Amino acid sequence: MTDSLPPATFEVLVSTFATQAAVALGQIPNPVTRQSDLDLPQAKFGIDLLQLLEQKTKGNRNESEDKFIQDCLYQLRMLYIDKSAK
Repeated sequence: MTDSLPPATFEVLVSTFATQAAVALGQIPNPVTRQSDLDLPQAKFGIDLLQLLEQKTKGNRNESEDKFIQDCLYQLRMLYIDKSAK
């Protein structure tokens, strides 16, 4: 069963939170309802969790991990700003 799961890496953890935020921003259909719904408070919570993870792991990430979490946060923040302005 665990053969089909990806390895437990920092990138997978970041991707998990980023995917949840993207679902809340309506970028990815909800896997349960198959609908694209906008839930700004839930999106903000996901972004805040990623920001917390970024802060708490600072100095313990390699260059690739730094870039990955920063890129994810930037993209999600820009999407959040765009969606909340409408």
